[in-house]
Amino acid sequence: MKTPLTIQMEETLYAYCREKGEAVVEEVGMPDDLGNVDTLSLRILPDRTFEWRCFELKVSKGDFRSHAKLSFVGHYNYFVLPHALYQQVAAEIPVEIGVLIYHSYADPENHQVPGYLVSEKKARRQELQVDQQDLIFRLITAQAREVGKAKQTERGLRVFSTDLLYKELKRRQPEYDLYGGGINYYDRFIKETQDQAVEALKEELEALKEAFETAADRQQPGERQ
Repeated sequence: MKTPLTIQMEETLYAYCREKGEAVVEEVGMPDDLGNVDTLSLRILPDRTFEWRCFELKVSKGDFRSHAKLSFVGHYNYFVLPHALYQQVAAEIPVEIGVLIYHSYADPENHQVPGYLVSEKKARRQELQVDQQDLIFRLITAQAREVGKAKQTERGLRVFSTDLLYKELKRRQPEYDLYGGGINYYDRFIKETQDQAVEALKEELEALKEAFETAADRQQPGERQ
């Protein structure tokens, strides 16, 4: 489950790579138990050769030191870290791995992305750890997956089953604040549903009351109890 900070960093990194003219996609699976690359980018050089970059995003010391496999398989490989975390783990970063520091904007509403990246440590070029044709295939496959997600979003909620929508709403707890602002979408959904049910019952009761009073008024005086 991604934290709000991870999502902000991911969005900023995507824009950072796109500004450099790179093809970029998140969460790309690698072959041979090499794990998943958080973000993979491809830069086509003037001589038409390919240059691959892999990025691992970490937001906490525990995240940085987890046993999850680091998929540094590209020509250039980087950690993307908040500045405070970098100060804590700088000595643990291998010499060949670069570092990009994430800084959030104080006024993100005035920017197209939540923050910006600063190069703190340059990466050293390495040999590819995965066959290039395999990387191309996996980049295309991951991009097709993201296009599919975008098309589903464009078509709206009708493409999702009721069960999937319920599960998604239920897991939107405060620690999974996808859009920021501390909104718990599941609780909001439940409250609004309950409020609508109460209002519907009130309207039904009022309608029954009016129908009863109308029927009573139409009775003859001698027929009334």
